[in-house]
Amino acid sequence: MQTSRTPRRRTLILLSALAVTGSLTVTTCGGDSATATTSDGKAKITVLRSNGAIFEPLYIAEQQGYFKDAGLDVTIKAGAQDTSQNAPSVLNGEAQFAMTDSSGFLKGAAQDMPIRIVTGLQSATTKTDPTDGLLVKKSSSIESFKDLEGRTVGISALGGTIQFICEYLVQKDGGDPNKVKFVALPTTSLTDAATSGKTDAVFSFGPFYFAGKDSGLRSIGNGMNDVPGMIQGLLFSSEEYLSKNSAAAKKFIDAVAKAITYANENPSSVKAIDKKYTEVPAEFIDAHDTNYYDKTLNTTVMRTVITKMHEFDLLDNEPKDDALYWDQAPTTAGE
Repeated sequence: MQTSRTPRRRTLILLSALAVTGSLTVTTCGGDSATATTSDGKAKITVLRSNGAIFEPLYIAEQQGYFKDAGLDVTIKAGAQDTSQNAPSVLNGEAQFAMTDSSGFLKGAAQDMPIRIVTGLQSATTKTDPTDGLLVKKSSSIESFKDLEGRTVGISALGGTIQFICEYLVQKDGGDPNKVKFVALPTTSLTDAATSGKTDAVFSFGPFYFAGKDSGLRSIGNGMNDVPGMIQGLLFSSEEYLSKNSAAAKKFIDAVAKAITYANENPSSVKAIDKKYTEVPAEFIDAHDTNYYDKTLNTTVMRTVITKMHEFDLLDNEPKDDALYWDQAPTTAGE
């Protein structure tokens, strides 16, 4: 069990080392990232997905022929368990695109990695019920995020999006994030930690969140949906690849955009993918609504995330917008 208020140093040191390794690898390859093609002229692309969820539009684009129609030969592979560690594979050309979330990308951007967001996949929204959130025992005296002051909260990993959202909502509720103690626990152990009193609360997600509620835990707030527009899933690439292969990259994100529309209109197709590529029980998948996907990158909310992550000592510095987005990415400055 790992406990910390400021866990970022080890992560940032590792990211710095990975950035150097990636840069050296690109250099030794001569900096040639021109798109490889198949014998029939299709651009070959490898994309690293997450191991959990939000990757469904990628498989829909494959199944519906959107990649093929765009002249792309796309291979989808499971990436690193910690998606922030997918950056080296993109930098050294093993993959052209990879998935991560807001904090996973920002940790690399804050270390000046030459990577750019190309499209969103999912953002927090008020259009759907929460699929993540804070859970406490029914008998707990915790009624709001402010009540987490002086308490221990179990989360799946320190220093990432979940710790950020907890600290942000504590502060938004008038509390002091510095007075909250975070403990890293296996995701599968979160419900038990709250139930047994090992922690005062846990922030859980997906099937584990619903399982916690089904076991009798009480939810507080609306989880990440309390910060609408916060990017929960995105795809990124390297500056070098994008500069040399902008046409292929645009075809790729356009195909993903079509798949996002299809996914939102055809939840049964999303559930079929989840049954094939996740370990979530089929009966659970059938009993719950699917995600709402969104390609749009809300730059205003992302700036708030950056500012607050830096304030909470989760980022070493605040990367500028021109170090975050590809110039053809679907961005909006909406609230």
